[in-house]
Amino acid sequence: MTDPTEFWKTKSLEALTPDEWESLCDGCGRCCLVKLEDDDTGDIHYTDVGCTLLNDQTCRCRDYPNRQAKVPDCVRLTPRSVRSLSWLPVTCGYRLVAEGRDLYWWHHLVSGDRETVHAAGISVRDRVAGPEEDFTVRELIGRVTDWPNEDVFGLDRQAEQAHTPSSLKDGG
Repeated sequence: MTDPTEFWKTKSLEALTPDEWESLCDGCGRCCLVKLEDDDTGDIHYTDVGCTLLNDQTCRCRDYPNRQAKVPDCVRLTPRSVRSLSWLPVTCGYRLVAEGRDLYWWHHLVSGDRETVHAAGISVRDRVAGPEEDFTVRELIGRVTDWPNEDVFGLDRQAEQAHTPSSLKDGG
């Protein structure tokens, strides 16, 4: 039987309350990295450069309520957009739930601690080269990297749990 507090296992994205929806964000900051689209192929490439509003230590938006007014190309996630955005990180809580998969052990809804995403090395903390306004387009191209869309634990949850230090699983 599913624990009633594990709403993401029983509700569709459309059925979530606003608070439940917001809580699916794991706070990794990966989706707030600048992405470049290849004009020829349409492929999306992550950089290690943050949005101008990304706080690279908290991995949160500096002005979340006004982000779209300040950053016009900021994408507002909705159930529909989550299902269509191929660039959402493979570890993203929204993406996992949309795909019918469970959240990772380091997600705060599972671990009970918002710092676990950082302790597990998933977040962008200490990995951001700087805010986008500090880089030219040419420099951004040189900042393309693969790590933001890597699933460092893979899809095998049992193997993941077996290789996770107990200090991280227990929040210590």
